[in-house]
Amino acid sequence: MRYRLTFIAGLAVGYVLGTRAGRERYEELRKGAQRIAQNPAVRNTAESAAQNARALAGRGLDRLGHRIPAPVAERVRSLREQRVADEDDWGTTNT
Repeated sequence: MRYRLTFIAGLAVGYVLGTRAGRERYEELRKGAQRIAQNPAVRNTAESAAQNARALAGRGLDRLGHRIPAPVAERVRSLREQRVADEDDWGTTNT
């Protein structure tokens, strides 16, 4: 219960501070986040992390495939097959 109250209080404080900051501040934060997301170093790092995670997930599925329920394993395999090789999680091509 304590954590729930803390969470609700945090939401309330965030809402109040957000509404006081207004639309201008929101736009500044959004533009800053876009600038960071478009940075080539950040994009390359995110892409590398996504590729490593996919490789680890694939190895984990191969090792634990016999312990995973068949419908789940089939769904993961079908998702892996659907993925386009040159496309990352953001829908952009690797350049």
